[in-house]
Amino acid sequence: MGEAASARTLFAPLGPTYDRYAAVLSFGQDPRWRRFLVSRVEAGPGDTVLDVATGTGAVASELLAQKGCTVVGLDQSPEMLAEARRRLPGNLELVEGTADSLPFPDESFDSLTFTYLLRYVSDPAATLRELARVVRPGGMIAALEFAVPRGLWRPLWELYVRIGLPLAGRVISTGWAEVGDFLGPSIREFYERWPEERLVDSWRAAGIADVRARRLSLGGGIVTWGRRA
Repeated sequence: MGEAASARTLFAPLGPTYDRYAAVLSFGQDPRWRRFLVSRVEAGPGDTVLDVATGTGAVASELLAQKGCTVVGLDQSPEMLAEARRRLPGNLELVEGTADSLPFPDESFDSLTFTYLLRYVSDPAATLRELARVVRPGGMIAALEFAVPRGLWRPLWELYVRIGLPLAGRVISTGWAEVGDFLGPSIREFYERWPEERLVDSWRAAGIADVRARRLSLGGGIVTWGRRA
């Protein structure tokens, strides 16, 4: 089973509780990261933003609140999209699809966001090219991903993802216990293969200019953004 299929199986049952426990298990940082992600996007009324890996629609909702733009959400999980439909306005378009083969023509959107995506695709560089393809020249592309802290904070992160997160997941439910066991190794192994410098180079190679990245919450999250060249 590939990474994308594994992620779909792992997270599909968690839609109704996802946002609540994502906030709890990140010590309240996940919603903060999402707000900062949206703040990097230049969009307003009249613009259309594609939110890839929209999940339960947390970033889509924040885009509506902060920017007043039109939002299209895309996710591979029908279960997550069902929860997004329950929460979001009925006029917001939600599409089932995958990030590495978007069902949209070239230059369809004014901006694009994606969240916790690149660990689950087989070729992050090719996926970034596909994401850039559907954004008009000059449009913003912004992403939120987990990161591995550096320096003195790395041992504390390791302690949390090896012990604290799995234990907390077990307290919540069987499904969240599986997530607690999965996340630490998944994040660590991804950055061993795709360190931050390599990822930023891949953004540029995908045709995204002025790429910037900011680590948040002692390095536990990272928001990267740039402009379609």
